[in-house]
Amino acid sequence: MEKISLLVDTDIFIDYFNTGLFSNILENKNLIIYYSVVSEKELLSKRSLRNSEKEAIIYTLKNYRKIYLNEGIALKYSELRKQYPSIDKEDTLIAATALVKNLPLLTRNYRHYRKIKGLILVRNHKK
Repeated sequence: MEKISLLVDTDIFIDYFNTGLFSNILENKNLIIYYSVVSEKELLSKRSLRNSEKEAIIYTLKNYRKIYLNEGIALKYSELRKQYPSIDKEDTLIAATALVKNLPLLTRNYRHYRKIKGLILVRNHKK
């Protein structure tokens, strides 16, 4: 069976860390999970984050593939900001990453991304 690659949005990781939701995806050996460095920043910059939580986040993220910002993502981000100025900057960076890397984006925040042409969104309604 060929493995499926996904870019995972920050909200999915938050649910996973807080309640264990999406473990069926994040612990699935048939998936290759990617995340943006933007998600790492969002997860680690939470106010009142305890040191133990920070360590758990860093430890868990090591199981997945981090995508750093590069020139291609920066250029796509610039295009998307002009086309969709109402979309949050972090969401736009994550969308640009998905588009440049040709990865479907797993998110609960469908409404944040649905306007972006060419972006493949994956929604998981399983609790």
